[in-house]
Amino acid sequence: MTTLLNFSDLGLFAPILGALAAEGYTAPTPIQFQAIPPVLGGRDLCGIAQTGTGKTAAFALPILQRLAAAKQRTAPQTCRALVLSPTRELASQIAGSFRAYGVGMPLSTAVVFGGVPIGPQRQKLARGIDILVATPGRLLDLIDTRSLTLSSVQVLVLDEADRMLDLGFIHALKRIVKLLPRQRQTLLFSATMPQPIAALAEEYLNDPVKVVVAPPATTVERVEQRDLLTTFLRDPVFARVLVFTRTKHGADRVVRHLVGAGIEATAIHGNKSQPQRERALAGFRDGQARVLVATDIAARGIDVDGVSHVINFELPNVPEDYVHRVGRTARAGAAGIAIAFCSDDERPYLRDIEKLTRCSLRAVPVPPAAPAPRHGPIEQPAEVPLPEIFGLPSRPDPAGGRAAPARPGRRAAADSAARRSAAIAVASRPVSLHRRSTTKPGSAGRRQPPRGRPPAARFDGAR
Repeated sequence: MTTLLNFSDLGLFAPILGALAAEGYTAPTPIQFQAIPPVLGGRDLCGIAQTGTGKTAAFALPILQRLAAAKQRTAPQTCRALVLSPTRELASQIAGSFRAYGVGMPLSTAVVFGGVPIGPQRQKLARGIDILVATPGRLLDLIDTRSLTLSSVQVLVLDEADRMLDLGFIHALKRIVKLLPRQRQTLLFSATMPQPIAALAEEYLNDPVKVVVAPPATTVERVEQRDLLTTFLRDPVFARVLVFTRTKHGADRVVRHLVGAGIEATAIHGNKSQPQRERALAGFRDGQARVLVATDIAARGIDVDGVSHVINFELPNVPEDYVHRVGRTARAGAAGIAIAFCSDDERPYLRDIEKLTRCSLRAVPVPPAAPAPRHGPIEQPAEVPLPEIFGLPSRPDPAGGRAAPARPGRRAAADSAARRSAAIAVASRPVSLHRRSTTKPGSAGRRQPPRGRPPAARFDGAR
């Protein structure tokens, strides 16, 4: 196994090394180790890496160094580096990383996204910005109002490109790229490499360096999760089930797997026409297909009574989406269960969800009928213990300090989600977690399992 260098061995400036030390980082992750040198050298790069692998620093550190070395003054209403992100939450995180790593350097960073007044964003851009992090829609709003021009962009970063395509930003991306200088450095990062992403890389990147650090076990892990999903759905208790995936392609793959296993399922997502969506939804309501696989955007308008289970095949990278997902079951006082699978790369999403809902979720082992997970070839422990069973508190413990206060406007929805049935998998192999839905009027309330004896892994709301 290759021993990773220290950050000091990658040729980074002293101010950046000091900022990294202040943040507690000493050694680069594999994506950083492989990506930083070519990006420092001005090469285009295509990086395939999951969230949580350190990819933000993989492009932020060399961009900060290159811009600082150029000592160029930014013209009004322009930017020198443009980072495109699919969601406002991710955009804010990226901008925060640039500020943290670039502390003490004479570089300005701004973030723009929709859903907030555009006036303050226009004022920031009026002076010129070195690094601009933006969502595609708000960026085009600023361009259309002549508040920004992209003629001075030296570096373009497309972060989570597969997510951007999945959210329907392809036309916005094409329009934005046409406004950029031809002579530029382009960095593309994606968790997967479906054909549309490969086409983007072919069109926008010039002789790129390709870095792949997604573990080879990732595909196996997803297959095992599909097997686990099939095991669950063979139980007749799962009467009407809504399954969530992060991407349209992932939804189609899950449906193909389930249909191949003899389970009637259909998908609803942005690539489906309106008539196709209506037919899928009608079939789900009528019971022709007891499983509907959906993406978050397509599922916002789903209102179907009697959904017995919500299954998060993949955790959302926006915690508010989790609230929307679990809200599709246990409606109007009915009972319902939500289950989720969580792989290692999704652990940051789990922490965000627990912080928002103010609940620590309890793990339940994989049912015995599920296929035994296979160990992956990269840094896989020799033995993966089953998770401990955790009892859920009926309300957050203020003295426990688990979560910071939720932002105004989010707490009510988060508390509603916390009261519903919820489940999260928190081991490096697929496991399920289980929590009862809201108790019905007149019931005795939620019982804690006896200490030292885990409850049975049932998903009908009983223990």
